[in-house]
Amino acid sequence: MSDTSWLRTSAVRSGTTVPPAPGLLPALVPMLREWLPRQRWFAGKGRPISGLGLVSATELLPADGRLGTPGLLHLLLDVHQDVQERMPGSGRGQPPDTYQLLLGTRALLPPALAPALVGHAVGGPLDGLTIYEALHDPRLTSLLLERLRAPGRTGHLRFGSEPDAAIPVGLAPRLSTAEQSNSSVIYGDTFILKLFRRIAPGPNPDLELSLALARAGSRRVPAPAAWFEALGLYDEPATLGVLQRFLPGSAGAWELALQAVEDGTDFSGEARALGRATAEVHLALARALPTSTLRRPQIELLAAAMAGRLDAAAAAVPALRPYRAALRTAFDDLAALGTRGTTLAAQRIHGDLHLGQALRTGPGGWVLIDFEGEPARPLPERRRPAPPVQDVAGMLRSFDYAARHHDPSAPGAPEWAKTQRAAFCAGYAEAAGTDPRDEPVAIRAFETDKAVYEVLYEARHRPAWLPIPMAAVRRLAQPPHGRTP
Repeated sequence: MSDTSWLRTSAVRSGTTVPPAPGLLPALVPMLREWLPRQRWFAGKGRPISGLGLVSATELLPADGRLGTPGLLHLLLDVHQDVQERMPGSGRGQPPDTYQLLLGTRALLPPALAPALVGHAVGGPLDGLTIYEALHDPRLTSLLLERLRAPGRTGHLRFGSEPDAAIPVGLAPRLSTAEQSNSSVIYGDTFILKLFRRIAPGPNPDLELSLALARAGSRRVPAPAAWFEALGLYDEPATLGVLQRFLPGSAGAWELALQAVEDGTDFSGEARALGRATAEVHLALARALPTSTLRRPQIELLAAAMAGRLDAAAAAVPALRPYRAALRTAFDDLAALGTRGTTLAAQRIHGDLHLGQALRTGPGGWVLIDFEGEPARPLPERRRPAPPVQDVAGMLRSFDYAARHHDPSAPGAPEWAKTQRAAFCAGYAEAAGTDPRDEPVAIRAFETDKAVYEVLYEARHRPAWLPIPMAAVRRLAQPPHGRTP
């Protein structure tokens, strides 16, 4: 087997490092073409992979088996696919998605790791070795925690931590089964490491906003302890993963809401407390990070983008077409605010707020998680200040989903959702001093935009769920009457 010391500094986007070893990518391509589309976090399902490009390769443990122990190889990989729109208004000519992979190497794979198999290398520097998903291997995920405990740099990877972070030794790792667009490893009952799968230049909002909130003293977010990023590949570092406080015994808002619907019990107290927590997070972010004001040009651009997404979704989903004209009035009304001289306050927000992004740690003790924003949107857009009512609208839509999850046509669903929506807004007003329902035009526009996104998503991925957002479409297509909801 060939020596793989080249892996420690290998990259193709940096002009100052040595090129990747010949034969590495060609040996991996056949297995990765088969393996990548089967992963839950792979965003390009349904589109054939037309090419793979190696961005960087870093050897965290010798990967050629020369020590007789598992090897650990960190890859950033460009995945080229046939062009299709990933979301309404995304346009054509999309660049490749860059994915983060952590691959283990062994001469023989133990039976316990059989589900992690990626393939067997033939040729190249890893010839004869078994390649597998490293996050299934406790020995390799323990190594990741050790690197986070000792800040420093390995090749293009830089590990950092908060000055007062206390990360114990020997925490037992286990791979979370709940990840979707990312992957997570839980260490004991103390920390959780989120590894971002799709990588883009710049700080990921999940780290950026969580750090800002924790440093401002907010208890509404799990405090980050450490993180790691890629250097020298882009104009600015790219966040790869963040280690945060784990909350054992917490309960998800989505599961609690579904149980309340099924049992016919009151959830309005929880919804009200969740509204207060959301407002507290917004207030803390406005104090910690820059804010801005959206005037007529910015509001008109915002409304035009929403209208563009509606047109694209209606072209793809016939069921949406009869409501397009009525729904478009929500965006016309939003644009008219700017024409009348109305402005909208903008700040950093969660960006993808729904019941699945909230954990209850005790009575009234809500914590918000996953601040990376809507994964399908470009990173610069997710980092842009936006009106806080965008988050409010996302949560209002989520109450509709919970009400109709068991039975989309349940007769009591509209009333249950209406009660929770009102309680959430009331709780928000208690903490913020302003009621989101006093911005009916903005709320309707953002809720309509979210419902349009949901229609397209369900039509493509979960057709059986399409009646849920379509019920919202029919409601939102009605002329508005007074406050919302």
